[in-house]
Amino acid sequence: MLRRASMLLACRPILAARARPFSTDLPAAPSADATFTEAWTKVIPNMDPPKTPLSFMQPRPPTPSSIPSKLTVNFVLPYASELATKEVDMVIVPATTGQMGVLPGHVATIAELKPGVLSVHEGSEMTKYFVSSGFVFIHANSFADIIAVEAVPLDRLDVNLVQKGLAEFTSKLSSATTDLEKAEAQIGIDVHSALNSALTG
Repeated sequence: MLRRASMLLACRPILAARARPFSTDLPAAPSADATFTEAWTKVIPNMDPPKTPLSFMQPRPPTPSSIPSKLTVNFVLPYASELATKEVDMVIVPATTGQMGVLPGHVATIAELKPGVLSVHEGSEMTKYFVSSGFVFIHANSFADIIAVEAVPLDRLDVNLVQKGLAEFTSKLSSATTDLEKAEAQIGIDVHSALNSALTG
């Protein structure tokens, strides 16, 4: 009897997981915020309800039935948009788990970025950026959103200044007395080491 009960319990989560729809099965268009509008109309009937975030969002493109030939990339910084709906062959991002290549049809993923080189491949051309940190959101419809805190095209970096900065942060780490000073120096070393590897490696 115990064996049968344990088997039934083990099978239930699997069956429940199969019955749950995937996020890609949801409708592409956002549903109207009818509950909010209804509540607003009851309280203030003579004034139009304010717009909610859903009203500003564009509908998500539907997941294609076949894998597209191109990956659509949005690459944004807090102060600029580097790439906006650019169709490329592949991007390679410096995820915290290692270098991650993203092709059309990639499984939906969210990954944290570490300091390193982000490369955008389009035909025979390749553009490289150094990113400090951020996130990449890969969607099932072959869209990728890359959000970085800082990013610089690799060809705009000076290797001499990078090595000078690495030496400065290394000396700061050896002379640091507080945990805060040590942490700041270690972050500087990590970023400058990644910059140096990108430029010399």
